[in-house]
Amino acid sequence: MPRRDPLSADHCAQLLKALGDKDRLRLVQALRSGPCCVTALAERLELELANASHHLGVLRRAGLVVTSRNGKQVIYELPAEILQREGSDPQCEHLNLGCCRLEIPAP
Repeated sequence: MPRRDPLSADHCAQLLKALGDKDRLRLVQALRSGPCCVTALAERLELELANASHHLGVLRRAGLVVTSRNGKQVIYELPAEILQREGSDPQCEHLNLGCCRLEIPAP
């Protein structure tokens, strides 16, 4: 009989792997302030547009960001179930990955 994995180790490892790049961590940190398009994110973080788009795709496929459309623009944001606040202090935020939590300093 297969053993149950209460940690969901495979899923957790996929999420942590998606976050395992400095530019992806910077993108997540930038998205903490709210939804944004790839062009603005690339400019703000001084990334090549193609690199920012690639990293956002990795985060989207992992379920760490969601997208919506505003005309031709794709808007990226952190899902509410991932970015969680404790109380009303915006400094008390963390990413809830389900298997663990990741605290990223405020920008």
